Amino acid sequence: MTWALKRQLLFLGIFIVLLLALGYLIISPYINKTPTCTDNKQNGDETGIDCGGSCAKACIFEVDQISILWARTFQVIPGRYNAVAYLENHNKNTVIKKINYRFRFADKDNIYIGKREGETFIPTGGKFAIFEAGIGVGNSIPVYTTFEFTEMPVWTKVSEDKVKQLKVLVSDIKLENQDTSPRLSATIKNDSLFIIPEVSVIALLYDEKGNAVSASHTYLDVLETEESENINFTWPEPILGNVIAKEIILLYDIFLVKLK
Repeated sequence: MTWALKRQLLFLGIFIVLLLALGYLIISPYINKTPTCTDNKQNGDETGIDCGGSCAKACIFEVDQISILWARTFQVIPGRYNAVAYLENHNKNTVIKKINYRFRFADKDNIYIGKREGETFIPTGGKFAIFEAGIGVGNSIPVYTTFEFTEMPVWTKVSEDKVKQLKVLVSDIKLENQDTSPRLSATIKNDSLFIIPEVSVIALLYDEKGNAVSASHTYLDVLETEESENINFTWPEPILGNVIAKEIILLYDIFLVKLK
């Protein structure tokens, strides 16, 4: 082998090594990707594809389904109704940021007379309600009401400390003039260091058998830190039935809640 050939082979070898090194640098990020919660793979400490472990998204098999306890309509005035679905989230620190739902209504003969669709968030563990106001069904009377979610839920984990520190108290619930011009009042206090915006407040009234006989809704723009607010609900017509229990349900998006 001549000296010229040896030199050519040396240069070729160096070129190949440099080419391989360059190729490795180019493809290495694709081969050795750092696991993320958005790469459509189960990797890192994930317990499913892009869920569980340190991911904010919870895996569907790690959470309990929402229980739909009941769904009903309540007459406001003839031809106009409010609809309520009463549900329970069994997951203490897992919520749904947004999910679509549907109410369906049928008359006494179980003939379909209408629907109402919307979207909501699902709060942290406990019982809550979804309220739809001003439903018109013409001359029909809704006797049967059903409720369903119309898409698969996407569950998101929230800070356990934040859930524990958020305290909103309801007191002084009073119902007056039930047989004439009903009025329900209550006091809501934000007993935490968080500012809570966009608070939906639902009132439910129950008879001696535990059946809901009426419902109403109001809204607070914001509950400031350690602030108290007086709220009122009114009905245009008397409330039928013997109301013996009153429930106030507060709904707010925990992701909008911020420390002052």
